[in-house]
Parts: sequence; C-alpha cells; structure tokens
Amino acid sequence: MKKFTFLVCFLVTGFAFGAGSNYPLDKAEYDLTDKASLQHGAMLFNNYCLGCHSMQYQRYQRSFEDLDIPLELGQEMLQFTGEKVSDHIDTAMPAESGATWFGAPPPDLTLVARVRGADWIYTYLRTFYVDENKTFGVNNKVFKDVGMPHVLEELQGTPRLTTEKVLVDGEMVDRYVGIKTDGNGELSADEYDAAVLDLVNYLVYVGEPARLELEAIGKWVIAFILVLFIFVYLLKKEYWRDVH
Repeated sequence: MKKFTFLVCFLVTGFAFGAGSNYPLDKAEYDLTDKASLQHGAMLFNNYCLGCHSMQYQRYQRSFEDLDIPLELGQEMLQFTGEKVSDHIDTAMPAESGATWFGAPPPDLTLVARVRGADWIYTYLRTFYVDENKTFGVNNKVFKDVGMPHVLEELQGTPRLTTEKVLVDGEMVDRYVGIKTDGNGELSADEYDAAVLDLVNYLVYVGEPARLELEAIGKWVIAFILVLFIFVYLLKKEYWRDVH
C-alpha cells in the first residue's frame, strides 16, 4: 500500500508540473553539504511555500536533525500551526480550497526536485513576469500559463518582460530580451538568485534525504569490490596454474 501511495504521489506531481517548455534552463549549483544554505532553504519553504504545498513524506524532525537545527528552535521558528515535531510537513490549506482557488489542489513538493530537476526549479522561480491577462497577474517563461501567484515577489520585486524591436522579414517585431524587476524587492538580483538556490538545495535534499550517506556508502562498496577483484583474480590464477 505504501509503494502504491508513493507511486501515485510521484505521478500526480509529475502531471501537475507537466507543462512543457523550450526555455533554456540555468544551472543550479546547489551544495547538499552546505548546512547554512539548507537551513535558509527550509526557512524560505516554510514561510513562502507551505501555505499551499505539503511535503507529506518528510517529517519536521528529520529536517531539523539532518540540517543541525535544534528541535526547540525549529518548532519555534519553522512550525506555525501547533504541529508536533514528529509530524509530516503538511499544509494547513484544505485540498478543496486549493482546488477552488487555483483550479486544482497545489501539488505535494516532496519529490518535485526528482521529477523536474534542480535546474528546472531554479529557472522557474526566477522567470515569473507580470501578465495582466492571468488570474494571478503573472506568467512564467518555463511554465507557460502557470496557475499560481509569484509568492516570492516581495523578495525579488515586480518582474517584467523586456523586449527590443528587431527587423524580421521586413517587419518590425518585439524580441524577448529578458526579465527585469522594478528594484522594489527586499533582495538585490544576486541575493534573490542566491535565496532561490538555497530553496532549490532544500528541495533536492528533501527529495532524497539520505543521498549523501548513500553516496558515501557507495564509494566504500566500490572500493571493496576493487579489492575483492584483486583477491579473486589471484585465486583464479592459483587454480588455473596447473592447467596452463
């Protein structure tokens, strides 16, 4: 039953983020060994994303312990609705309300980094722009017709598309140049990019909390196999000595 539930969540998350795009993705240079980055990413998620999105396969306690956040401090600063530290990271917003407000319940984000990849999330969170024709007043270059507001706008500022006039087949047309903010955000452009990278780092960690441990174990396993190969080869030479 647990395997079935995990598979359903994986598929639903994939469909929810299934909008295709040819927009070039920027490289997310995240670092799972950077505890300060992961702690900041956890803070950003719990303050800006948890209102709508859950992480139903991750417990607060697991995050706090892995990221070296004291349990009491984590409960005080990162838990807002009286959950126990052993509870899963679930949004307080009912799924029915999410479906009414956004057209569909906001997807669980436990596996989004594994479904979409760090580069996709990093670029997505940095390519919102004002579009008055949309319900929430914004669109996105990576996820066209996105059905969510730009929740990090107060940090980034109001982003707008910039274009330039170019001549194509004898006709002047607007060519996309980039996205520029109004400068009214709490962070500079570089600071915002760094904050998004911290959030991406945290999402990558949550998608596979034991990744660093598994990579370390994998190195020891490979080393063991290489040493074992030497002894097996020498044993083979000993057995076949008389044959040759």
